[in-house]
Amino acid sequence: MTRPAAFLTALSVLSASAGLFLWVALDHLPFADWPSLPFDAGRMTTQQIIFAYAVLPRGAVALLAGAALGLAGALLQRLLRNPIADPSTLGVSSGAQLAIVTATLFFPEILDGYRAFVALAGAGAATALVFLLGWRRSFEPITMAVSGLLVGITCSALAAAMTLSQGEYLMSLVTWNGGSLSQQDWSATVSLGLELLLGLAVTLLLLRPLTLLGLGDSSARSLGVALAGTRIAAASLAVALSAGVAAAVGLVSFVGLAAPALVRLLGIRTTRGILLLSPVAGGLLLWFCDGIVQLVAASAGETFPTGSVTALIGGPLLIWLLPQVRAVEPPQPPDSIVVSRAPLSRLVLILCLLPPLVWAGLCVARLPDGWTLLSGDLLRELFPARWPRLLASAAAGSLLAMAGAMLQRLTGNPMASPEVLGVSGGAGVGYAVALSVSANAGAPALFLGAGGGAILVLVIVALFAARRHLPPERLLLAGISVSAFSSAILSALLAVGDQRAWQILAWLGGSAAAATPQTATFLAGLAVLILMIGLVFARWLTILPLGPPTALALGLPLVGARLLMVLTAGIATAAASLLVGPLSFVGLMAPHIAHRAGFEKPGSGLPAAAVIGAVLMVIADLGARTVTFPYELPLGLFAAFAGAPYLVWMIGRRS
Repeated sequence: MTRPAAFLTALSVLSASAGLFLWVALDHLPFADWPSLPFDAGRMTTQQIIFAYAVLPRGAVALLAGAALGLAGALLQRLLRNPIADPSTLGVSSGAQLAIVTATLFFPEILDGYRAFVALAGAGAATALVFLLGWRRSFEPITMAVSGLLVGITCSALAAAMTLSQGEYLMSLVTWNGGSLSQQDWSATVSLGLELLLGLAVTLLLLRPLTLLGLGDSSARSLGVALAGTRIAAASLAVALSAGVAAAVGLVSFVGLAAPALVRLLGIRTTRGILLLSPVAGGLLLWFCDGIVQLVAASAGETFPTGSVTALIGGPLLIWLLPQVRAVEPPQPPDSIVVSRAPLSRLVLILCLLPPLVWAGLCVARLPDGWTLLSGDLLRELFPARWPRLLASAAAGSLLAMAGAMLQRLTGNPMASPEVLGVSGGAGVGYAVALSVSANAGAPALFLGAGGGAILVLVIVALFAARRHLPPERLLLAGISVSAFSSAILSALLAVGDQRAWQILAWLGGSAAAATPQTATFLAGLAVLILMIGLVFARWLTILPLGPPTALALGLPLVGARLLMVLTAGIATAAASLLVGPLSFVGLMAPHIAHRAGFEKPGSGLPAAAVIGAVLMVIADLGARTVTFPYELPLGLFAAFAGAPYLVWMIGRRS
């Protein structure tokens, strides 16, 4: 883009942002009634007080928060030489979110005066985990992005689980999680302004070493750059800026990703230009998005947190930037094509775990006076309520496990699963669409909506990967990008606070308590059907990981086989997600456990994964209803508690 065109584009964005803000301000108060400086609440009308202490600070906070995130994103991208690095994709913001939610629910006294330090601690811990996972592979961009996005998703899931475990629908906390810019005074403006000024000052000191880092480590070291010190300083500054924004306004996603990308799109290529202009671009972007949010709120009567709107930018932008990400080495052949055989006795041993778990699920209870074993009349009374949830949980675990096994075979990627590839997120959006079309949507309509969303996401990711010839690691990132986009849509709907929000929130966590004899029987029957389909096409699942040329040479109908596997995995995910919610990681864990137990052929691996998935979900159901008695934890999110450490271990092991 030429300089005149870049200047005109920047001027247009500035004019549009200022115009939207002026429209909002005039809608609140005519220009003639605007209060003059210095503000004196004792001499102002109610409307003038709202204008001076709510409207004006909100605009200032939008500019400052966007600028801080833009600078943080530019620092991380330059530090890691990664165009998709930002506080959202590296889990920084989600770590801060988890820390503040934890403090709000369990240690509210420490938030008074120490909110920024709590956010900084959470952001620092999440960032340290992501950098630790990427360190053994020299901070390779794909590894960093996948690690960061999955750590971020896990932190968000844990925050949601803790909120729901309190037995309350904390609307203010949900809105804050979405990144609300609403203000009541100028305190956030002052704190963000001071943080941004300090951040810019430190950035100026880091300009030369960050510029030299672009020449490579050896060249930078020969020119006198302290590599470790520069990286620690730049990463710490980015984390501090992101944590400050999270403490002030909540989770605002992908501004740090978009701002440097917009600056580069305008033709700026130097380190100095990108680092100094990214805060300007980030501030204008968030200011513009907030103006759109307020415009929609005034005309439609719906109020969305601004952070959920900026998150809508993230998915498409990540996918657009994906081809620009460098890969350090070609993908290794997946472990799943090894064809050793496990003895049948191992499968029998796994099956033997089910009876005692079923007995525990039916008979173990936690009452106000402690743990007990149900028997006699009490067991007969509770049995009709317990067996459907137990059967439904086991069936849902089997469905997710088989969907994960099929997706790993289909993509040749051992890290693929319904949760990671965005299939569960697509099911959630389809579920929300079904609710929007009909407030009284029944189970068939919700199932069709969730199934359609899951299949649509699989098709989008597969088509994008096929057109760009993406290797397995980038296919994984494309799926996570779609998942982030789906999560943004759900966050926006949650913040509305109407009946849909209640239903979506309940679905996000998943609850086996909603299972009925009919739904449990349906899920069990569907699990058996999916298993039969998988066994019939076991040869296809054996050949698919070998790659298209080999599959075609062996006479496999490639398009038809992929389509059938996509439809099967999508239906299985949609049905299970209606009960479990979008995040459990059972679809990732169960196939890997089966593989490590020696069940590597589809003919044995698929049944083994199904049984292991059922075992994992039965354990999750028992824990979900007893650990936080008298409140019940969400079923899927409780399963994610076990899945998150396993996922981190898998990423670290593969790195």
